[in-house]
Amino acid sequence: MAHEMEPEREDARLEWGRFLGEMSYPRVGRKEISLPGIRLDLVEREGSRLVVGEVKSSSRFLDASRMQVLFYLWRLREMGVEAEGELRFPGERRRLQVKLDEDGERSLQEVMARIRSIVERPLPPPAKRISYCRACAYRDFCWSDEPER
Repeated sequence: MAHEMEPEREDARLEWGRFLGEMSYPRVGRKEISLPGIRLDLVEREGSRLVVGEVKSSSRFLDASRMQVLFYLWRLREMGVEAEGELRFPGERRRLQVKLDEDGERSLQEVMARIRSIVERPLPPPAKRISYCRACAYRDFCWSDEPER
C-alpha cells in the first residue's frame, strides 16, 4: 500500500470478507468508508461513542487485526476524530474492543517504525515463503514466477 500496490481484487478471501461484512451487519448505518490511507469496514454511533468496526472472517490473525484497528484509530485521531475500535468476528459471534491507549499507541509506533524501515529500502527484502503466503492477497508480487500450489 505504501507503494500504491493493490491486492488482487478477485482474491477469494477478500471477496468473502466483503460479503461477510455486507451480510453480517445489515442494520449498521455506515459501511465501508474510504479516507486517505484507510478503508473502514463500518462506522456507527453508540450513544456518545463513535465506533469503528473491522470485520474479520476469523480471529486467527488477532495481533495483526488489532494493529490494523489501532492504526485506523490513530489516523482518525490525527484528523481530529476520537473513536473506539471493535474487531468483529461474525462467524464466531464475537466482538473484541480495541482502544488507542498508551500501550496500544506504543506498540503501533514500534510496528510502524519497522514497516517504514522496509518501505524506505530501495529494493524489497528477498521473498521468503512463510505460513501467511497462502492467504495473502499480495502473493502474486512475491511468487509471480512460480506455478500456483
